[in-house]
Amino acid sequence: MPHLTSTEIAGRIEDLYGAPLADLEAHAQDQPPGMLSALLGMHDDLALAERSIDVHRGHLARLIDPERQIGRHEVSHLLDGSRRLAEAVAVRDVQAKSVAAVLQSLARVPALAPSPPTASPPLPAPPLSAQSTAHSR
Repeated sequence: MPHLTSTEIAGRIEDLYGAPLADLEAHAQDQPPGMLSALLGMHDDLALAERSIDVHRGHLARLIDPERQIGRHEVSHLLDGSRRLAEAVAVRDVQAKSVAAVLQSLARVPALAPSPPTASPPLPAPPLSAQSTAHSR
């Protein structure tokens, strides 16, 4: 399963609920916790992990600039930045996989159409003993 971005997940949530993400977030605030709030939380966690990846990648890029000398002090920053980047990638991967699996298991429920009027059920047949008495006479 390919890793989906927070933007793709947002689009799938919008498709599932038939409303823009901002409207869904506002609606979820007024409701008890449920599937929508869980999906929105997972989306937020995924987006945060993606932002964290960008920050740590940028920090590492500045540390390994070819114009810059890497000394003993910078090595500890490189190692720490690499660890943080790896953690952010792991969180992103888990979040993306989890929310994609949940979304894949859900389907949009079509709008309920008014049910057609039902005919009253037929009257039950008389018991066999009453039928046999009527035929014996």
